[in-house]
Amino acid sequence: MSEKQKTLGKEVSLSGIGLHTGRQVNLTMKPAKENTGFVFVRTDLEGNPQVEADVNYVTTTERGTTLEKLGVKIHTCEHLLAALVGMDIDNAILEMNSAEAPIMDGSSKFFVEAIEEAGVVEQEQNREYLVIKEVMNYVDPNTGSEITIIPSENYEITTMVDFGTKILGTQNASLKNISDFKEEISSARTFSFLHELEMLLDNGLIKGGDISNAIVYVDKELTPDTAEKLKKAFGKDEVTMRPNGILDNLTLNYPNEAARHKLLDVIGDLALTGVKI
Repeated sequence: MSEKQKTLGKEVSLSGIGLHTGRQVNLTMKPAKENTGFVFVRTDLEGNPQVEADVNYVTTTERGTTLEKLGVKIHTCEHLLAALVGMDIDNAILEMNSAEAPIMDGSSKFFVEAIEEAGVVEQEQNREYLVIKEVMNYVDPNTGSEITIIPSENYEITTMVDFGTKILGTQNASLKNISDFKEEISSARTFSFLHELEMLLDNGLIKGGDISNAIVYVDKELTPDTAEKLKKAFGKDEVTMRPNGILDNLTLNYPNEAARHKLLDVIGDLALTGVKI
């Protein structure tokens, strides 16, 4: 990959719904000067405050990554950031007229397509890299999630997911070259389990959720009461389980789509550390 920094060739916009806020949001990605990184701009707030995509501003990672700076929040930023990294972008201004990036279909696909439309331009300044010199490991004592970082000449990621459910089982995914992001990772959609979906609805979350922008694995009985709740929440005439154990009429983009989506999330979250490809 090029050692030079890159930005967008022109500005490009798209619109959608925030997954958790349920609010319509317009997103405009704009070219940025060298060494800018990724900067979110809240155009709906007075003064158009900025929130840099910086790990120091991460406040929560439950159901998505949230950034907050001086009271200004950016929710669910990881899918957009993954697309920028996956398309070899270093610098971009990300204007939004709401607090949450649009969920689109639950993947990075539409962000990737928008970046392709804008084009990628090489800049004068060289990239700076965070070099890993020793093995690092962290285990979250609450969730059991584990991450291991190993020194390497290349940017490679492997993910494994196991939620202890028969319907999903254990899945693995690997990305050996970031240039393969578009074809191998970008279309992997976010997912949930039926029992989680009920909990989220009961707690007033996923206001912008739809069965079409997330894969729902049916890990419990789909009772008439649950089906009725889902029909009401998503405006569906009918809610059924497919033979593959997935709710409604979605077809998987990849056999191991859950593991690939977690890999997508990792790429987006690593963007907050300034890691370059």
